Amino acid sequence: MLMPKRVKRRRQARGRMKGNANKGNKIAYGEYGLVAAECGWITSNQIEAARVAMAKFTKRGGKIWIDIFPHKPITKKPAETRMGSGKGSVEYWVAVVKPGRVMFEMAGIPEADAREALRLASHKLPVKCKIATKSEMDAQNSDSENE
Repeated sequence: MLMPKRVKRRRQARGRMKGNANKGNKIAYGEYGLVAAECGWITSNQIEAARVAMAKFTKRGGKIWIDIFPHKPITKKPAETRMGSGKGSVEYWVAVVKPGRVMFEMAGIPEADAREALRLASHKLPVKCKIATKSEMDAQNSDSENE
């Protein structure tokens, strides 16, 4: 399960998710990527489940990159606890994902296999996703820069 080795402050505010991803919105390492189409929190367990689904389908062929990391701690108070007495303890860790964020990348396998593996991974995640190729994203980014 992914989580930071150490953090400066153990508890954090929830924050708000608005706008599109400014960084991590390009396919950097692989040829194919899984891109978020909406914002949300992705837990470390969900990231691992998606990774396992992709690895199993590709029979550990090709290369997989995970481009998101769960930095945000989510706290929860125990059941049947009275109000007050401070904030709860950390329950799990999440990665904050905004639209346009590349979450997983793949390379070294045929396109049909990569698309199917990324489709299986997308079913493990709580946000809507789309599958993109490096050439598509480069063309899209160059169009937006020309405007």
